[in-house]
Amino acid sequence: MPTANLYARQGGEGPDLLLMLHGMGATGAVWSPMCEMANARWAGRWIAVDLPGHGGSGRQDSYAIGQSAATVARAVLPHLDPAGKLVVLGHSLGGVIGLALATGWFGAMPHQVFAAGIKISWNDDELRRMETLASQPAKKFSTEEEAWERYLKVSGLAAIADASAATAARGVERDTGGWHLAMDPKANAVGKPPLTELMALARCPVHLGRGGNDALVTLEQTRALDPDARDLGPHGHNVMIEAPAQVWDWMAASTKAPLGGTPSENSLQG
Repeated sequence: MPTANLYARQGGEGPDLLLMLHGMGATGAVWSPMCEMANARWAGRWIAVDLPGHGGSGRQDSYAIGQSAATVARAVLPHLDPAGKLVVLGHSLGGVIGLALATGWFGAMPHQVFAAGIKISWNDDELRRMETLASQPAKKFSTEEEAWERYLKVSGLAAIADASAATAARGVERDTGGWHLAMDPKANAVGKPPLTELMALARCPVHLGRGGNDALVTLEQTRALDPDARDLGPHGHNVMIEAPAQVWDWMAASTKAPLGGTPSENSLQG
């Protein structure tokens, strides 16, 4: 199956690596507030990727959780230092991919996985809606403003960012047919993730959390999977944008590492 080249922003120094995975419909740019604090809060290297079919990354035939985890693992493996530890920080869909990596099935074995804002409860209407979106071509917009308005809504950024924000970067593209979201519509076809099974199969510590005002998942649902799941304060679904320091504090309780360096952007070959 063809695999995607993954767009990535990275920085830092040292053997340890923090891999940041965003949620569905967004891009790795949502980690910008955390990347700005990384030199002070993370003592190793870090990589924030655009997931397959999102932002600046390539498309692939399937976006099932296992397929996306395999693509991410293949892209990240060359960046792992045998002397260091891999820590995964995922948001929403990215958190589910982090749980898949925690099984060790894909070769990039994390030392720890942190996952915030994973949607746990899915109803049939929601799943059917995702399947319908996956079957439709990308919607074209006549103006850039319309495309950005749609992107901010789809990515959950509308209330906390605008088109010029660093956290919204790479969300929209233009081709001969007009403006459209950078996300491949087929990436909606992930289905209901087997969260209970993934948690049971994890071969490393997994830490779940959610913003106290996250409308997509409750703390009770999250603690049904992880009894020690953290309430990350009075913030919404995109807690890493609203309260990056809170997320760093959450991780700091069980993660240590040396300082990093300047960021760069490139493509990770998957």
